[in-house]
Amino acid sequence: MGIKTYKPYTPSRRHMTGSDFSEITAKKPERSLVVSLKKTAGRNNQGKITSRHRGGGSRRKYRIIDFKRNAKDGIEATVKTIEYDPNRTANIALICYKDGQKSYIIAPEGLQVGQKIMSGPEAEVHVGNCLPLSCIPVGTMIHNIELIPGKGAQMVRAAGNGAQLMAKEGKYATLRLPSGEMRMVPIECRATIGVVGNGEHNLISIGKAGRKRHMGIRPHVRGSVMNPNDHPHGGGEGRAPIGRPGPTTPWGKPALGYKTRKHKKQSNKLIVRRRNGKSSGK
Repeated sequence: MGIKTYKPYTPSRRHMTGSDFSEITAKKPERSLVVSLKKTAGRNNQGKITSRHRGGGSRRKYRIIDFKRNAKDGIEATVKTIEYDPNRTANIALICYKDGQKSYIIAPEGLQVGQKIMSGPEAEVHVGNCLPLSCIPVGTMIHNIELIPGKGAQMVRAAGNGAQLMAKEGKYATLRLPSGEMRMVPIECRATIGVVGNGEHNLISIGKAGRKRHMGIRPHVRGSVMNPNDHPHGGGEGRAPIGRPGPTTPWGKPALGYKTRKHKKQSNKLIVRRRNGKSSGK
């Protein structure tokens, strides 16, 4: 992937950048693997807003991604296309098995059209192959990692991310995640070899507010410029301090650093080192 710049014929274009989509080989998705995506505008099943500043945005279809990779063990598949997915930062790859079945996977860095990939314990340790952690050598970079065997990949799926397999002992494998966290995962869980592609995604400059609206993200306003009846940070003459020991949400709850993780969460015992450098899972 390369970064594309624009001629500054408007102020918003001056610093705007985008992807040149040099890796993309197909413009239209596979129709059998596409479903309609209903817009929620940040609301839950009761109609209440649980995620603020969402709404609008361009229409998009959801591409069905095979995060399990366990239905066709031992059957070779060929990479047909590399495609853009509007629902995630990473690109996706359309693969076709020998029996004709097609599916989408997250496209790792270096995956090429025409390449052969496979899933299952007997697969080789090559980019794009999916294996149980017990079959992957220590030190290998992996992505698309399961937390529960057979549930499907839940970790390390965003563009440019990769985890490293650090150790294997007993029923668990120890991984170093992109955040720096060291975590144990059941050794039967599956992972895909390689690092997620489209790594330059984080270098893109949005350039203008309207581009964010196309993504379905609405404007948000700083609390310090509101009135005191609208936000705890509001009020005062000019640029006044927030007048509190720490920043808060519009409802007065602590924000920015307030720990919300449950102390007795069951997975705490599987965290060897937190991303903040602490050695325990507490």
